Amino acid sequence: MTNQMNQINNLTSDLQKNKRIAIIGGGPGGLTLALILQRHGIDSVIYERGFVESIANQGGTLDLHKDSGQLALKEAGLLEAFHKIARYEGEDLLLVDKYGTVYRKEVDDTGREGERPEIDREALCELLLNALDPQRIRFGYKFIEGIPQEDGKHELHFENGHVDTVDLVIGADGAFSKLRPLLTDASVEYSGLSMVELNIEDAVNQHPDLLSFNGRGSMIALSDNKGILAQLNGNGQIRVYLSFRADRDWVDTNGIPIDKPQVAKQEFLKLYDDWDEMLKNYIRYAGDRIVTRRIYMLPIGLTWKSRKGITLLGDAAHLMSPFMGEGVNLAMLDASVLALSLVQHDDFEEAIRSYEQRMYEYSSPLAEMSDDSLKRFFDDNGALQVSNWFKQMEQEQPEEG
Repeated sequence: MTNQMNQINNLTSDLQKNKRIAIIGGGPGGLTLALILQRHGIDSVIYERGFVESIANQGGTLDLHKDSGQLALKEAGLLEAFHKIARYEGEDLLLVDKYGTVYRKEVDDTGREGERPEIDREALCELLLNALDPQRIRFGYKFIEGIPQEDGKHELHFENGHVDTVDLVIGADGAFSKLRPLLTDASVEYSGLSMVELNIEDAVNQHPDLLSFNGRGSMIALSDNKGILAQLNGNGQIRVYLSFRADRDWVDTNGIPIDKPQVAKQEFLKLYDDWDEMLKNYIRYAGDRIVTRRIYMLPIGLTWKSRKGITLLGDAAHLMSPFMGEGVNLAMLDASVLALSLVQHDDFEEAIRSYEQRMYEYSSPLAEMSDDSLKRFFDDNGALQVSNWFKQMEQEQPEEG
């Protein structure tokens, strides 16, 4: 096996040694791609608009699935390291309605390792960055545009004036990808759902009442087309997402003074006026940092005609509802499939076509499931709908043995 790997690496290095690969975006998908390529002796460079701190702080806790996120970490040589820091207790779940009525409670005190352990985004990015050659990522490079060249290369322009010409450019640049328009006219669509992100700092020590209610993992409260979704992070913080159906312009026209957190929280409490007092504590206990956002998605089943020298991964390729937890997992799986396709094929065109076909096959059904999940969550009786879905999934699972 070692000799075979060496032969593959020697072949790919000979074929690719004079070719340049650029990855736009240094999130988990872009990092995973660069790292797997690095393991196989293929050079690439990540251009990231922010800095290392901004990468880590773009999200809370993530559950990495065995057949996608963890599979990618295995290809990156980091699965064992991941298991050492993963929070299996983070799989615990509490599902309630607005009255606090419990519809589902999952608590595993057996110490067994589940298939979807949690890891904070910061810890995941640190794990990937520590294994990546620092020369393979450039921070502070905000991408402006890519200009196709006649030979299939792309000229890349950055806000800081840097210009680069590469043989292959990969868009790992998220929902509003600036490379996507080079492949398709499709654009993101508003899902009908908006969110307010709150953070409860040091909940472990400062708010033991809420911590006891929330548990070690996630709390989901659903009723009346609204939700309060909360996750305990590894640093003792609880990240909270107030989620509800709203007009697209609500974020801009709601009149709630986000720059006055105490006033804003009183307004948010009005949105959940008839909800249980403990659930409203997720708003009362929150700190001053408040972020509002719209939830977008790409058309389900989106494909495009493969083009020389360019492709997409993650949200840039198949942005979907976050209510199946597939986002980062698919981005990392895309990275793994693309990297191995580049290793196994003689030329970039063939590698891209092979990757894109596989990516469409596994991402499209998950996008549809994620959309169904959004509708289930934000039903009049969301807690009941989600509870019934869990029961249905359990009944459909094959029996062990």
